[in-house]
Amino acid sequence: MLNKTIIQGLIILALFFGLFFGLSKVDFVGLMQIEKNTTSAENKIGDLIWDNIQETEDIITNDSIVKTLDSLIVPICKANKIERDSLKIHIVKNDEVNAFALPNKHLVIYTGLLLDCKKQEAVQGVIGHEIAHIENNHVMKKLSKEVGLTVLLTAASGGKGGEIIKEIFKTLSSSAYDRTLEKEADMESVNYLLKANINPEPMADFMFQLAQQEALPNAFSWISTHPESEERAKYILDYLKGKKYQNKQSISETNWVLFQEKIKNN
Repeated sequence: MLNKTIIQGLIILALFFGLFFGLSKVDFVGLMQIEKNTTSAENKIGDLIWDNIQETEDIITNDSIVKTLDSLIVPICKANKIERDSLKIHIVKNDEVNAFALPNKHLVIYTGLLLDCKKQEAVQGVIGHEIAHIENNHVMKKLSKEVGLTVLLTAASGGKGGEIIKEIFKTLSSSAYDRTLEKEADMESVNYLLKANINPEPMADFMFQLAQQEALPNAFSWISTHPESEERAKYILDYLKGKKYQNKQSISETNWVLFQEKIKNN
């Protein structure tokens, strides 16, 4: 018994020193530098894409429209302890039904989406979905997988990065995340809404609406980049079964209608 105890002790000791010497050979400084460079590249790329969008698109700066949209976003952020000021929300005048997240916490929302949603909670569900992509670092996961870290660092460094930036923008605005990340963002958005006492059912209704529109031309980008909308609506409603939740609207119905009218007339 004593010999067995001694042997077990020696094994544990050997494993400890093996782990210690193994870790001592890891270049933690190098790893930290890589992470620092990646974060710097992410910030730079996000800002470069946004600069490009500003040069080519019509940006909505109407104070009333911006403030009303913010009234839909703030309750989500507050209830889920997300720093609102860390998010860079932009409204772009574009008929496409689209919204997408960019690096460095930029979130672009097209007016086509704001007008296509019948209810304010549907807009909040879509915005929550994009915020979830940002908060869970899905944007850089997608880019690292589809574009590659080396290319991202090259794009951030300038030089011939301009064309790469355009391709990165195209990737983020017109191609889907993988199914796992999409579902994660969907369910995270539903939970965001539940915590904010916002009814998530209109989000599912919007998915069913998209399913009916999927056969239409490419004006509906958010549809083509988020396939199988009916399936997504069903798993959202399945998740909500048996759950008690409130139906607290962030703005009045009158202000919601006025919001959409102002967008149309802007």
